[in-house]
Amino acid sequence: MTEEDFHTLVLENQDRIYNTCLGFMKNQEEAKDMSQEVFIHVYQNIERFKGESLLSTWIYRIAVNKCLEEIRKKGRQKRSAHLEDIADPVIQNKTPDFFHPGLALENQQRAAILFGAIEQLPEQQQVAFTLAKVEFLSYDEISKVMNKSVSSVESLIHRAKQNLQKILKDYYEKI
Repeated sequence: MTEEDFHTLVLENQDRIYNTCLGFMKNQEEAKDMSQEVFIHVYQNIERFKGESLLSTWIYRIAVNKCLEEIRKKGRQKRSAHLEDIADPVIQNKTPDFFHPGLALENQQRAAILFGAIEQLPEQQQVAFTLAKVEFLSYDEISKVMNKSVSSVESLIHRAKQNLQKILKDYYEKI
């Protein structure tokens, strides 16, 4: 891949990848850093792309995996240092330090509550729900990114919605 080809690839995908990273990282600087890591990985591993899916799907998959790796890493660090801080992110009412362009909520407090609830979902539900409802990917696109069947994605999103309803119901009953 020439530098010009790579530059074109970045220009065509950078906004979507940044938004995806932002949806997972919930911090603009971390999302920028993660986006850069994604494109570095793409550049260094482009010969591994087999063409079994769209190039953009392959890049999304890299972005999701890198974000999840970072979240897991941060989770391990937080658990060892501040167990209380991660015990109940919804109740903490933390205001996110970002604005996500795909998020159509009326205010940051609601966004904080929603993202806190999403963080409590099992990882696969979190990924499927975020890609569907924050990134607006189709179920078919999500199935390719997650390497799962469309019916599995539908099931994950359905269970995520059920779990979010319970989490948010519990939260609102407490306030």
